[in-house]
Amino acid sequence: MRITVIGTGYLGATHAACMAELGYEVLGLDIDPEKIATLSQGLTPMYEPGLDTLLAKHVESGRLRFTSDWAEVGAFGDVHFACTNTPQRKGEFACDMSYVESAFDLLAPHLRENALVVGKSTVPVGSAARLAERLAAGAPAEIAASVELAWNPEFLREGYAVQDTLRPDRLVAGVRAGGRAEAVLRELYAPLIDAGVPFLVTDYPTAELVKTAANSFLATKISFINAMAEVCEASGADVVQLSAALAYDDRIGGRFLNAGLGFGGGCLPKDIRAFMARAGELGADQALTFLREVDSINMRRRSRMVELAREQCGGGFLGRRIAVLGAAFKPNSDDVRDSPALNVAAQIQLQGGQVTVYDPKAMDNARKLFPGLSFADSALEAATGARVVLHLTEWQEFRDLDPDALGAVVSDRRILDGRNALDPHTWRSAGWTYRALGRPGE
Repeated sequence: MRITVIGTGYLGATHAACMAELGYEVLGLDIDPEKIATLSQGLTPMYEPGLDTLLAKHVESGRLRFTSDWAEVGAFGDVHFACTNTPQRKGEFACDMSYVESAFDLLAPHLRENALVVGKSTVPVGSAARLAERLAAGAPAEIAASVELAWNPEFLREGYAVQDTLRPDRLVAGVRAGGRAEAVLRELYAPLIDAGVPFLVTDYPTAELVKTAANSFLATKISFINAMAEVCEASGADVVQLSAALAYDDRIGGRFLNAGLGFGGGCLPKDIRAFMARAGELGADQALTFLREVDSINMRRRSRMVELAREQCGGGFLGRRIAVLGAAFKPNSDDVRDSPALNVAAQIQLQGGQVTVYDPKAMDNARKLFPGLSFADSALEAATGARVVLHLTEWQEFRDLDPDALGAVVSDRRILDGRNALDPHTWRSAGWTYRALGRPGE
């Protein structure tokens, strides 16, 4: 069985390398010639732990190749994974399906008999049925009836994408009843299924909803504890202690219950907004009105961090130097899409602050997105002369910082912990004013 992967972003590049690791011959396609050239050298165009080693290994062996030729893809593959992006539509909450639709339209004429196309992108519920019709209409007439579509949503966490592909917590296959797609996917994923990974078979809409429902639940849990942080700030309570106490309840659990600056990235924010938009189209908008408040709470945390920074600067940013530690939306990634850290940095700069940003992996992407910000090559360089230091992405490098070494270069020992990841006692013992979201001051 030979596999193609259409789209080589975070999802596609990881899926291609991992399918090669499972023993398949894989051909990846992308319309970006620079990305194809990079991948063909065994190099990753993004930072994802473990992916560089896996990619280089299988490009060198010849098991993994890349192209921009749709005809080559159609002739090569028995199973075609569609891993294209589904961003938020400009000026709307709804999902932009143009990349997925274009990929299906370009692939369809080149399909062979009995080809299986597998959608992995996060799409609005109802998309798969429509795309199946689109695929059949675009395929050669003589083989159209033999072409099938399955929906196999991804559940990757950036920073753990390789692990989540090779050792997923479940596999979901949305297929049409009576087709051969289920059998093909069971054969394809046999190494994972044999290792005990649950394989769940559903219809199209259920498979589509699994991913959006999961992301909505996670976003809700994150915003819940951040709402509690707002109450803690008003009452003088400590949200870290509150979270620890709640985590002992096994109905709640401690995962995703860490208060801080909130969520960002290319998935959760746009996915919950697209879910709300789709529910409105289906006439079920009232079912998801709570997600508007989830989104609102998340955005308020960014504004609150700006307010705290302003307080630490004596009521205004004009002429003040501010160090921002973190640019990626989360650690172990170079993804800066909808990054809370960069959003805060940009807000402070717009209000007159002299902001310098440092991140271990996301500097190039941050420079492209916010060329007006200043950037440094280390945490110490970023903090030099700073009135206040903002810790906004919880990289281990920042957890390991020496408060005395950092204190030697700042103008004032003031730190705001936007992720509740630093030890307050350690920093306060070194003479720092330590503040964090949802926690009382000194």
